[in-house]
Amino acid sequence: MSEAGRRFRFAQFEFPWELGPDDGRYMLREAGEQEARRVLALRTLGAPQGRHRRRPRKAAAEPPPQPVPTTRVTVIDPTGLDEAAADAWLRGMKGDAAAEALEDAMAIVNRVLSAHRVASVDPNVVPASRDRALVARLGYGRGEEVADGQWSRAVEIAADRRARVRRRPAAIRPHERFAGLVGGHERALACEELTLRARLDLASDRPREAALQLRVALEAAIAELDVPGAVAGMPERVDELRAQREAVGAAANQALGGAVGDGKIEAVEHALGRLEAALRARAAGGAGRSGDG
Repeated sequence: MSEAGRRFRFAQFEFPWELGPDDGRYMLREAGEQEARRVLALRTLGAPQGRHRRRPRKAAAEPPPQPVPTTRVTVIDPTGLDEAAADAWLRGMKGDAAAEALEDAMAIVNRVLSAHRVASVDPNVVPASRDRALVARLGYGRGEEVADGQWSRAVEIAADRRARVRRRPAAIRPHERFAGLVGGHERALACEELTLRARLDLASDRPREAALQLRVALEAAIAELDVPGAVAGMPERVDELRAQREAVGAAANQALGGAVGDGKIEAVEHALGRLEAALRARAAGGAGRSGDG
């Protein structure tokens, strides 16, 4: 097949902020491989011009909203197809097939963001998710075309909000609790933030980090939730969390040595679910209000 006849498949997202890495093309390879498995093209659109002022200036009474940059990130499959094959692939990108293709592409995006966060020593580089994207597309085009974020043919894929709700553990009285937290009537526990970080690591396909994070979250939860009389049934839940120590510790120890096996990942998922259940029970019981101890 001639170079002019090759078409390259892609998944694309646009986000209403700068992701972090410089604009450009990034080749993603596995250790020891010469050929790139994916190419990620990143381009910032509509970035405001920086203005450096030495002195403060008077603010307008009704200032217009400030423009914000948009980042277009394209994950490209470097395996070229002829146009008929690429067109057949795009026609099949519906339902579960489209969702899986976008999920795989998002994992690539977050791999790049994770590498940038570590390399730049910048903890403010946050993972991306499809729910936070302005738009998601699947399509194909010529080489230079897709590398520049353009395409010959593409379709926009709407996010499945119902699937998002099904995936997320149900929060208990979130609006009431939010008001209590910001108003100083309730207090958040350290283990709640640590648990969220472990869940994010697991959802972002970082099982090593999830196992290590969960070990700390679990120990914090056992200490913080062991408050006599605070919530009915909590002592039993704390005992259940204590019973997860061995499995979580084994997963964390394995994480220190390298990859986490499937069995250990299942143990992390189970223990994390039990920890989240205990925290939901605490929220439902009203614990954490000022004066509850």
